Amino acid sequence: MKSDEQLRQLEARVEELLGISARLREENQTLHTRELRLMEERAQLLKKNDVAKAKVEAIISRLKSLEQE
Repeated sequence: MKSDEQLRQLEARVEELLGISARLREENQTLHTRELRLMEERAQLLKKNDVAKAKVEAIISRLKSLEQE
């Protein structure tokens, strides 16, 4: 009788661990997808920043040349 109860408890624990494992796997996949999106967004923002920096530098250069005239 006692071993039957222990077996049921063990089965319940195994089921619980399987559920936890599935949830963690899903959460990991969600986090991985989010990380990829954030990395793509960061790359786009860096490109935009470089473009803006180049434009500002060009404006500064033009202003300096206008000052010299």
